[in-house]
Amino acid sequence: GARETFESYYRKQRRKQARLVLQPPSNMHETLDGYRKYFNQIVGFFVVEDHILHTTQGLVNRAYIDELWEMALSKTIAALRTHSSYCSDPSLVLDLKNLIVLFADTLQGYGFPVNQLFDMLLEIQDQYSETLLKKWAGVFRNILDSDNYSPIPVSNEEVYRKIAGQFPFQDAELEKQPFPKKFPFSEFVPKVYSQIKEFIYACLKFSEDLHLSSTEVDDMIRKSTNLLLTRTLSNCLQNVIKRKNVGLTELVQIIINTTHLEKSCKFLEEFITNITNVLPETVHTTKLYGTTTFKISQPLNPTPGVLYYGIWLGQVWDVPWRSRGGNSRNGFAFIPCGILVVTFAVFTHLPGQVDVHSTMSGKVAQTACMSACKHLSTSLLQLLLEAEVRQLTLGALHQFNLDVEECERKSPASPVP
Repeated sequence: GARETFESYYRKQRRKQARLVLQPPSNMHETLDGYRKYFNQIVGFFVVEDHILHTTQGLVNRAYIDELWEMALSKTIAALRTHSSYCSDPSLVLDLKNLIVLFADTLQGYGFPVNQLFDMLLEIQDQYSETLLKKWAGVFRNILDSDNYSPIPVSNEEVYRKIAGQFPFQDAELEKQPFPKKFPFSEFVPKVYSQIKEFIYACLKFSEDLHLSSTEVDDMIRKSTNLLLTRTLSNCLQNVIKRKNVGLTELVQIIINTTHLEKSCKFLEEFITNITNVLPETVHTTKLYGTTTFKISQPLNPTPGVLYYGIWLGQVWDVPWRSRGGNSRNGFAFIPCGILVVTFAVFTHLPGQVDVHSTMSGKVAQTACMSACKHLSTSLLQLLLEAEVRQLTLGALHQFNLDVEECERKSPASPVP
């Protein structure tokens, strides 16, 4: 009878000890050491139980161990879900994942089933992806804020090759040009492209040692990269476009930049394929949504920037019309017309390839020019119809007509077709 009493007492006490061991500290999520200490306690407890199982007769049995482990596993997973949700540092989440893998592999070596731990790691992978997206949102914002939105000048072959090595760009005409010369895009293009690749590497790190197939790893990376493109990068670009101080030149440069980034998506596809060895032709392969991302992010209507000039031009033109005699045109007519021609010249830098983007960019330029000219013509008409204007002399009307003719004469000179 004493043996049964001792066995019952031992198991009862060990269950109580297990509950204490499985109680995580309240600040466990703050450092990796907190998780490490927690795992060490659990491993130590079950290593002892496994040793007793194999070195004693009847004190514990497999059913008792399995019951204890099932209880421990559910409590451990619940604790990890709760505490890992507080973590906003992707490096800490990655270290935690590696620690959980080590914890699971150790206990699996003693015969304990750990599939639920690996299933939970897939949940943590989603959280890891979210923390990465938040981190890269800050990275993209810094890149876009520091960009000068001007083509990259290169003075020698070394600098040219360095930039060409950072971003997959090939242009036979540009290659032939003598130095100094310029890339069509600004610095944020190679920087953003490099950071997208860094993001892919960061995603790959989490998939290591999770016993996933190549297809599963490929799918995980592509889905996370799509979120980076369609949500994080797209939002950052749209925030730049919506700024009040963004001028027409910057908007045109953004169109050029996003066009080149869109074209680079096929190289990102190849980059992922080389990492995972999963061919893009595979039935279940997820495609990158770069085309959609950059079309949405492009400033389809740069009219506000143009209208800024139009409003200013209307103010410039707000002068008394008086006849200067003969057919002399008002000098003020040359100022806005000249500025419009110079301003619209920036549209000549839009991508000229015959593709969807060149058609879209042409429409953007035409819409902007039409909007500015319409605004200018409306302003001129309002000058004649203002309530404060009580009378108009024939000479003033003649002068006004000459200035409108000047606008018509300058209009065909616009670089936008």
